[in-house]
Amino acid sequence: MERLIECACLAPSVGLSQPWRFVIIEDAQRRAAIRASFESCNADALRAQAPERAARYARLKLAGLDDAPVHIAVFADRETAQGHGLGRLTMPETIDYSVVMAIHTFWLAARVQGIGVGWVSILDPARIAAILDVPAAWTFIGYLCVGYPSEEHDTPALEREGWENRRAAHEIALYR
Repeated sequence: MERLIECACLAPSVGLSQPWRFVIIEDAQRRAAIRASFESCNADALRAQAPERAARYARLKLAGLDDAPVHIAVFADRETAQGHGLGRLTMPETIDYSVVMAIHTFWLAARVQGIGVGWVSILDPARIAAILDVPAAWTFIGYLCVGYPSEEHDTPALEREGWENRRAAHEIALYR
């Protein structure tokens, strides 16, 4: 994990701010509290589904919270002095985007090593920050479940399950 986090630290960041903060969750009680947060949020998400999609949603495996040996919460430190504020005056959200770049870099480095990464987004950010007792200035960006996959697939699980299909590049690119 340290090597993957070192790779993540090579990601580009606005003003070389490196605002990412990786919290590795090893404590069983904290993991259980995060699992409970997921279950609560997932129940809300199920109730919000259209009736024709609810049964399909309920069958999806949406989290590796039970199976993944490594759990990492990733936060953006919006008050970091590193980078001296460069590039943040007009677009302060670039701090968060920089953290997403670090997650992406971590993910690619993991996949090169045959390690799987799942991004759990069905969580209450304030609850996760409280469970992990992080500084108030940190903003929750993502929760990663990391480990060796039991199966390898080129197609994402949600696409294999018929939840959604990838769009072709020509459908999303505009030329002006």
